[in-house]
Amino acid sequence: MKSYGQLCAVARALDVVGDRWTLLVVRELLIQGPLRFGELQRGLPGIATNLLTQRLRDLEEQGVLSRTDGDRAAGPALYRLTARGVALDGVIRELLKWGAPTVPSAPPDAVFQMHWLSRPARYLLSDHEPDRPRTVIRFGTPADGFDLTAASGTVTVAPCAEDARVDATVMGPGPALVALLQGATGIDTAEEHGVTVEGDATALARVLPRPA
Repeated sequence: MKSYGQLCAVARALDVVGDRWTLLVVRELLIQGPLRFGELQRGLPGIATNLLTQRLRDLEEQGVLSRTDGDRAAGPALYRLTARGVALDGVIRELLKWGAPTVPSAPPDAVFQMHWLSRPARYLLSDHEPDRPRTVIRFGTPADGFDLTAASGTVTVAPCAEDARVDATVMGPGPALVALLQGATGIDTAEEHGVTVEGDATALARVLPRPA
């Protein structure tokens, strides 16, 4: 691990998490929970196997994540964030807010995975109809997606649950979905750009940003 060699908390933090891909490894573990190597690699398209191995080793040495070695019955090793790793949630949130205005100008060929939207959804969407019964909206599929639950005035997100009773399923291209979650477009416009809503569309309307 390279070091800036500075007696400064910012520099020391960057010594640990400032290398390319490192915070994206943290992002995946924050979103999806404990993951195996192959699962992590699927959420980090473009990373070389040897580089991911090195990043995981560095983060383990710095106490950001822990590794539970698998066996033939349990499968490959499982990586999970430590308490110190989970504490990076606030850093990821601030980067998300800072980077949000740049998303519309991303390259046309930028890769998109649905589960990446779970963090923005957690912060951008709200339960505007708290008196309605609990509702679950699935974005994507269990292979790549998340469930958003609105109930009693709060919104929570979690990986797709096999036994969830889903009221609406949302699919579509990344740019259109980002615009929808940011409140830049409504459902009708989003559908014109490839977003599909199966099930109860009012469930989705319940949580989307509303005009001030």
